[in-house]
Amino acid sequence: MIDRDVYGPWAVIAGGSEGVGASFAEQLADAGINLVLIARKPGPLAETAERVRAKGVEVRTLELDLIDPGALKAVRSATDDLEVGLMIFNAGANTYGHEFVTGDLDRVQGVIDLNITAQLALTHHFGALMKERRRGGIMLVGSLSGYLGQPQITVYSAAKAFIRVFTEGLWLELGEHGVHVLELVLGVTRTPAMERAGLRMDLPGLNVAEPDDVAREGLAHLADGPVWIAGGNQRTAEKRSGFPRAELVRGSHEAMKRMLPPAAK
Repeated sequence: MIDRDVYGPWAVIAGGSEGVGASFAEQLADAGINLVLIARKPGPLAETAERVRAKGVEVRTLELDLIDPGALKAVRSATDDLEVGLMIFNAGANTYGHEFVTGDLDRVQGVIDLNITAQLALTHHFGALMKERRRGGIMLVGSLSGYLGQPQITVYSAAKAFIRVFTEGLWLELGEHGVHVLELVLGVTRTPAMERAGLRMDLPGLNVAEPDDVAREGLAHLADGPVWIAGGNQRTAEKRSGFPRAELVRGSHEAMKRMLPPAAK
């Protein structure tokens, strides 16, 4: 059970309306931690909030696109009167189906703004407060995609690589102040976003994780930073970190093509 004295009484979950984010919300509510849920889609956000309120915790919701210029101000307006002991950044944007040089540069910028800029802004804000209180936790949800470059998700992979290295440095900076920092690295996970992308998750031998399982694993290992590889993907991450790079990148690309919908190949 996650310790409310360390990570409570409130947690903020960016991307907390569905998939892994909703699983985090339900499991934190079971531990008696109140929640601020941030998401763009009002329907799933309201549904998740209703489910977790039924567990007896307080819930605030913030319907917000985190790449909006006033996003941090909106988050602060919703949380400045709260003692936030845990911040989970689970929001993300991808570029499936588009090569970089022929893609929409504005869409690429959106991927960078959400996966890097917005994530840094929330981490900077809540991390400073946690450092001052000398307790708390920050979890940034990463991806195995950040361990090597892949076509059509070139910028997304690079953004995830950035966050992993950033997390390692932040873990060192905040660790001496009693604040736990973790990048939770996900592999293929059965989320609504994955399903909307049309990725095939029924391939023989494919390791597909469930949202509840990876959320539970992440919360259990908050103090085991800087990086935790979820869903039994440790060996895959180690392999993708090796050399020669050309062979690894080509091999991963061939495996990825089998998952992509026909239009994206």
